[in-house]
Amino acid sequence: MSPQRFVFPDLVAHCPYQLRIHPECDAVNKQSEEWIMKGVSFTPDRLKRFLDVKAGVLTAYCYCDADLFRLQASSDYLTWLFCVDDWTDEFDEDESGSFKDCVLGCLKDPYGFETDKVAGLLIKDFFRRFLQTSGPHCAKRFIDTTDLYLDSVGRQAADRTEERTPDLESYIALRRDTSACRTCFALMEFANGIDLPDEVSEHPLIREMEDATNDLVSWSNDIFSYDKEQLIEDTHNIVAVIIEDKKLDLQSAIDYAGDLCNNCIARFDEARKELPSWGPEVDFEVKRYAQGLQDWIVGSLHWSFVSKRYFGQDGEAVKNHRTIELTPAMK
Repeated sequence: MSPQRFVFPDLVAHCPYQLRIHPECDAVNKQSEEWIMKGVSFTPDRLKRFLDVKAGVLTAYCYCDADLFRLQASSDYLTWLFCVDDWTDEFDEDESGSFKDCVLGCLKDPYGFETDKVAGLLIKDFFRRFLQTSGPHCAKRFIDTTDLYLDSVGRQAADRTEERTPDLESYIALRRDTSACRTCFALMEFANGIDLPDEVSEHPLIREMEDATNDLVSWSNDIFSYDKEQLIEDTHNIVAVIIEDKKLDLQSAIDYAGDLCNNCIARFDEARKELPSWGPEVDFEVKRYAQGLQDWIVGSLHWSFVSKRYFGQDGEAVKNHRTIELTPAMK
């Protein structure tokens, strides 16, 4: 295989779950874009990149049982989150720390905390709506997982500054936080009107289901975004980590990452089969939570080819032929 291209595994075909789509998909996506654009001034190039994301579509794929109020709030959050992902890519460790302080201040006191930062004003607006219907456990989990996410962004910034590539084991642990999936799982409780007791959410099998979902979402994203990230020599990517850690060529590293992704499905199904009973009422909530994680697995895979973030206008074609021509680095 030429080093100028690679073929990624058919992760969509390997996923056995049915894609479900909320009927308000396009409407919530458009409204979330407008919500962000009221507060953020984009350059023409950044505006195009922002509109290419379609985070509201991802929301409609992953929170398809939500009512319209919760769906719109969830879509606003995911749209904000993708902006944050792009903004923080340019932060150093100190800037990441300052950003974290602002966001956590807004979440812990969404009415009293004062900030003039656009990201803070937007997250306050979202979280006030979140608190209207969320349960106390869910709200605390959202804040706690946001803390983990923003802390990991700082650690990623330090790695970037020091041009450090983590080993595979360290990367897997870090990626579970930098993905922000854990915040999205707390958001799923909000979206579905669930508030799991702590003893349930902290159960090892629930955690394993979350980790398997997180890993598949994160690692498949790393595969799909590898070309974009190799251009800027970003080594916070499982493919780059495997190349370094396992001393493999690019195609072998892609295949290795694909096998890891496919194994996540088996891990998820095995953990779900072994779940204990907590009584009829809690079991019903756990069943809905597991369905939500399943929707995240299948929804994120399909969305990756609908969004223009990774493959531009060619998403459907790439989904079929799965061949990526590497973009030459600028000299």
